[in-house]
Amino acid sequence: MNQPFNFDPKQMSEAMEQWQKLWLNAWQPGANAAKQTAANESNNVWQQMLTQQTEMWQKNLASMFSLPNNHIPSAAEQWQNLPFFQNVQKMYAQTCDFVENQLQSNPAYSRLSAEQQDNMAFMTRQYLSAMNPNNYLMTNPEALQEAFQTQGQSLVKGMQNYLSDLEKGRITMSDESQFVMGENIAATPGKVVLKNELIELLHYKPTAAKVYAKPLLIVPPCVNKYYLMDLGPQKSLVEYYVEQGYNVFLVSWRSAVDETKHFTWDTYVERGVISAVNAACSISKQDSINALGFCIGGLILSTALCVLKARGEQRIDNAILMTSMADHTEPGDIKYFLSEDVVRMREGKMAQGGIISGLELQATFSALRPDDLVWNYVQNNYLKGKSPTSFDLLYWNNDSVDLPLPMHTFFLRQFYLNNALTKPGSMSVCGVPIDLRNIDIPLYFFAAEGDHIVPWLAVYSGLPLYGDAQERRFVLGESGHIAGAINPVSKDRRSYWTGNTAGKSAEEWRATAENHKGSWWKDLNTWLSSRSGNLVNAPKTLGNSSHKPQANAPGEYVRAQAMNVVKAHLV
Repeated sequence: MNQPFNFDPKQMSEAMEQWQKLWLNAWQPGANAAKQTAANESNNVWQQMLTQQTEMWQKNLASMFSLPNNHIPSAAEQWQNLPFFQNVQKMYAQTCDFVENQLQSNPAYSRLSAEQQDNMAFMTRQYLSAMNPNNYLMTNPEALQEAFQTQGQSLVKGMQNYLSDLEKGRITMSDESQFVMGENIAATPGKVVLKNELIELLHYKPTAAKVYAKPLLIVPPCVNKYYLMDLGPQKSLVEYYVEQGYNVFLVSWRSAVDETKHFTWDTYVERGVISAVNAACSISKQDSINALGFCIGGLILSTALCVLKARGEQRIDNAILMTSMADHTEPGDIKYFLSEDVVRMREGKMAQGGIISGLELQATFSALRPDDLVWNYVQNNYLKGKSPTSFDLLYWNNDSVDLPLPMHTFFLRQFYLNNALTKPGSMSVCGVPIDLRNIDIPLYFFAAEGDHIVPWLAVYSGLPLYGDAQERRFVLGESGHIAGAINPVSKDRRSYWTGNTAGKSAEEWRATAENHKGSWWKDLNTWLSSRSGNLVNAPKTLGNSSHKPQANAPGEYVRAQAMNVVKAHLV
């Protein structure tokens, strides 16, 4: 969950109004023969569906009255197999099919713009997902069964879970008691060697006697905590590359506070990436380093590369961009939460600054996959009164970071609405017109096949924007935005594809790409090791006299909690 967005109620309400007008007006008799015919066809479909559902309800009533008065279904009887609940699900499926089919066949729908059609289709999916009978106690057989078996205690526990989440301002997705920062998550040993008002720079303790001379700087997304890159022993990307002999540094972004509410994208480039690059060069006694940027971290890194190039500073020799989207022409379903009105309203407040709650951003991303990231937990945590299991990725997903309003608004305007990276020189960062074609260092791109936040086709379409790169390697992994990127070598699951991209469309590349079993981290290691210099003695201490080691990793900034979305405000 790494790109920042906000729900746009105005856009959604407009879509709802269009939807209502479409359904109310399109089938009314009169006006013309075609409209009358459509109305008659619609009425026939309605009558057929109502007849079918009436028959099902009759069967429901018969099955209910045929049960003994004292009958309480047991687990063995599988409540979900009782005719009543089976028919409820059939009616729901039937209603979904009807609504979606009628929407597509409605003449008024065809007259809407493509954008309006997309918005309405998305809103319809959201509505139907919310109407699933399993989201409600009286039509969820498993929740009712749990209530009977526990004599109502599951309902009490469910209410406790709900009130607890209300206080947190978010849905609990994992057993958070099982994770301790610095012990079993974000646990790779290291030191804070630089701390300013925006970042803590972590320098990790080498585990090999020799390390590559050229260090590796990791720039994680600034909308989530950095420890996605350091989940825990045998799961950590940081740990893996430390073990492979890299001298690893990592940026830990600070969650926005009143002191930082005026920070801009320029601040994140200057006080974030460039400050970290200079410190890593100083500590390692190297003129230049390699860098890896993940998601929005990759975009911050890309613009920093342009700024350094314009200044004549060759400080980064090779760069890795993980699930980082330069071309926002087709950004996926997140587009339904963006609008000119929301961004313009925020731009009016940029001078006074403000803070955007990370929990608000998290809720928006959960809405992209409501069945998995919203209703699943409503059913399990609230209706059934169960506690979620322990899962590190979901624990991280719940741990959001607040953003400064000016930085966030610039991102929405320039990258999404203006798609500025596809228009060289149309936006400036740190006084430098941004043109990705000026990045002339070797680049390694990773995308995930099932990524719904940064679609792999969008990543691929952005490759030519880095026009003057000496070398471009594109790797496509299985799974989604997070599970695809964080694929530990210790488990070596899934597959990835590699191949020459020159002159090939995404479809052509995918058809000819070579499949490899296991983690793509190994491929990156092969690519990076040949570009990291000679092996030298590992440093015996972390930091140096100019950047003295301070607190132990994971540092202070990673422990901050995002403000409750209910209390979120623009100040």
